[in-house]
Amino acid sequence: MTTRTDESTKTGKTDETAKYAPEHSPRLPWAKLAPDVYKAMIKLDAAARRGVDPVLLELVRIRASQLNHCAFCLDMHTKDALAAGESVERIVQLSAWEESKHFYTEKELAALALTEAVTVLTDGFVPDEVYEHAAEHFEEAELAQLIAAITVINAWNRFGVTCRLVPGHYRAGQYK
Repeated sequence: MTTRTDESTKTGKTDETAKYAPEHSPRLPWAKLAPDVYKAMIKLDAAARRGVDPVLLELVRIRASQLNHCAFCLDMHTKDALAAGESVERIVQLSAWEESKHFYTEKELAALALTEAVTVLTDGFVPDEVYEHAAEHFEEAELAQLIAAITVINAWNRFGVTCRLVPGHYRAGQYK
């Protein structure tokens, strides 16, 4: 069981500690059992991120991971974003970016809208207005790379969620 010092302990008011739920075990070590697929994903990930601004890339990865409920990828990409100089405030606001647009550039907002449309295909397509808005802010090659990066993080999320990968142990830059 993981414990942490309660805020009141730090102030010396009491010696209570908060006890967290136990860490779950992963279902399946998929990368070890399907090493060729894992290696291909690593190469695909590297190819997809070429030419995409590293800070924008982490914002997109975090937002897709939020939508897909991938705690492992959220842990990884928030740590990588912080290490790349992203602010805590902008990371925290990502889950409500439509209500906190003033934290992001127009280009970032277009990328976040595209990320949501590609990630949540509930209507079966990416709306024209979302795609066109992104196309206004990205050159064609850059847009193609962004779409590839969004697609790749969605694939990683599916491995993470399905195999119940455990968050909390990643160190920034560990897999780069």
